[in-house]
Amino acid sequence: MKNHSAITFILLGLTDDPRLQVFLSVFLFLTYIFTVAGNVLIIFLTLVDPHLKTPMYVFLWNFSILEIIFTTVCVPRFLYSLTIGDRRVTYNACTMQLFFVILIGATEFFLLTAMSYDRYVAICKPLHYTTIMSDRVCTILVLLCWLIRLIVILPPLSLGVQLDFCNSYLVDHFGCDASPLLMIACSDTQFVEQIVLLMAVLTLIFTLVCVVVSYTYIIKTILRLPSTQQRQKAFSTCSSHLIVVSITYGSCLFIYIKPAKEGVDMNKVVSLLNTRQSSL
Repeated sequence: MKNHSAITFILLGLTDDPRLQVFLSVFLFLTYIFTVAGNVLIIFLTLVDPHLKTPMYVFLWNFSILEIIFTTVCVPRFLYSLTIGDRRVTYNACTMQLFFVILIGATEFFLLTAMSYDRYVAICKPLHYTTIMSDRVCTILVLLCWLIRLIVILPPLSLGVQLDFCNSYLVDHFGCDASPLLMIACSDTQFVEQIVLLMAVLTLIFTLVCVVVSYTYIIKTILRLPSTQQRQKAFSTCSSHLIVVSITYGSCLFIYIKPAKEGVDMNKVVSLLNTRQSSL
């Protein structure tokens, strides 16, 4: 198939139950509004309040930008399918959605890693925090997070856009995701799947090791603090970050390590959870 722009995919969604579709529509609409509003508020406060100019809040408003883009790319299109009933999506629109989903998803991993390093410096080396985490270092780390994502996603994406779809255009998902698209391609997808798995595993392992090492030192330092109040305060500064890290890594490990052709419905539910993590 030469003319990919003529392809129109059909998204099968999560369910055909009308009552469940109504529930999902209301739930996703409300959580999407609260998610966007909450992240916009975070960005606004961190930019206007001079007391929130520390590296931790710089990382936080960058993460909020990622979450706004990620949920906006995924949720409105799904809401449109649920409310209007039109599950068609063009090849170009599907490719753009997939590009931004992978792009933002990869950036979040590296940004979470940078945030864990920031917490390590703040708790383990508090006297040198302003020196180590200077504005210059903070800016470089943020730029690296946005740059490395391109290096991670370009190899599999450049191979994926060359695939042909000639037998079926039914995508068993509520959005354009890599696994269901690879399942319906009529080209040989073995090499593409290997590249996708390789890049995903390398990203997960590298960032997860950095996060684990950072929090190992953080926990050791906190346990050595003399008072209970100091330990509770130190743990509280890391709790929200740890929750997001757990959901992000847990869901992605489930999706990529579990065989793509098994548990498709469960993968869709986990993907939906991954888009809702920003409401935390």
